[in-house]
Amino acid sequence: MQNIIGWFEASPITEAAGGLAALLFIAWLADRVAVRAVLRLVDRLVEKTTITWDDLLVQQRIPERVGHVVPVMVIYLGLPFVPGLTNAQVGMFRGGLGAVMIFVVALAASAALNGVNAIYSKTEGAADRPIKGYIQLGQIGLFAVAGILVISTLTGQNPTVLLGGIGAFTAVLLLVFRDTILSVVASVQLTSNDMIRIGDWIEMPKYGADGDVTEIALHTVKVQNWDKTITTIPTHALIADSFRNWRGMSLAGGRRIKRALNLDMNSVRFLTPEEVEKMGRQELLADYIAGKKEELSRWESERSVPEGIRPEPRGLTNLGTFRAYLVNYLRRHSGIHQGMTLLVRQLPPGPEGLPMEIYTFAADTEWARYEALQADLFDHMLAILPEFGLQVFQNPSGRDLADALGTRRPRGEDVHLA
Repeated sequence: MQNIIGWFEASPITEAAGGLAALLFIAWLADRVAVRAVLRLVDRLVEKTTITWDDLLVQQRIPERVGHVVPVMVIYLGLPFVPGLTNAQVGMFRGGLGAVMIFVVALAASAALNGVNAIYSKTEGAADRPIKGYIQLGQIGLFAVAGILVISTLTGQNPTVLLGGIGAFTAVLLLVFRDTILSVVASVQLTSNDMIRIGDWIEMPKYGADGDVTEIALHTVKVQNWDKTITTIPTHALIADSFRNWRGMSLAGGRRIKRALNLDMNSVRFLTPEEVEKMGRQELLADYIAGKKEELSRWESERSVPEGIRPEPRGLTNLGTFRAYLVNYLRRHSGIHQGMTLLVRQLPPGPEGLPMEIYTFAADTEWARYEALQADLFDHMLAILPEFGLQVFQNPSGRDLADALGTRRPRGEDVHLA
């Protein structure tokens, strides 16, 4: 042992290396004790509490990152006791350790900011006012300050001198952090003007986005499309370009139905007296038919037609009666929002017939039920059309041509494969 000690004392480099190795081993043990033991204690304390915010902080590994400061402090304080190291060498090593400590503290502070965001995201109204963009901005500033302090520690320069030198690179910094600056401005505008929230359904065709907003960060906004793909949109693009937000529809409680049924204009005609009487017995048309009869009777009694003059033809049409039926049908339908616009209107006729358009709002904004309601409405319209003597317009198909030419096979004579 005396020979080994003498050998170490005879070689200052070997003595210093051995002392540093022993110090690093002690620091490693301190890290194991600080991180493992402290973390176990923290986990037990967190499990016993009823509050949830401490669980979120532990999930961000804040205690573990803070615990890494212990081995750095052990080495920092133990360097003067390492034999063979000069004061200059101790100062050099301490400068490097100071930089490491600043970096470790910055990581712990960044994790703490993430913990603040996680706690805030669980509060009521967090979806309306997300702060993740501001948290990320704070982290950028935190690491920028940490970087300046690290450089200052390694070079021995005053931080204010370094900050003064940064002023000369302002143009370069603006170019490098252009997207970050644009994103900061966009985040402030999006939040202050309440333009977008987590959970909003937005459409932005330029980026192929059509779905729910899942995350609003400093640089990007994530949208989960209806096919479960994820589209990432630059935050500043939501200010520079236009997008559609369907939140207003959800808040109003009604989703618009705007769809037309093309009718064959050749099937439009006046109703016969027998048809008028028959339709007057229908629940949805009784008041309409009675009102029209009274109107026509009053008109007949007030007009005077000279002899030899053909009287003006006036009566109920199947098209007008069908439109009145649809209005009453929609007004009594439980799936239609009765507090919003309800119209049944004719659009200009064209080569594809006369469009009869329904313009109303569904009382349920959920997609599947909304589509089911639309389908039920037009199922009923198509089924009730023959009752009014109306036909749907449809371009001729191969079957129509075969009927016209008399070449279609009778039913039962189709060719079957062997």
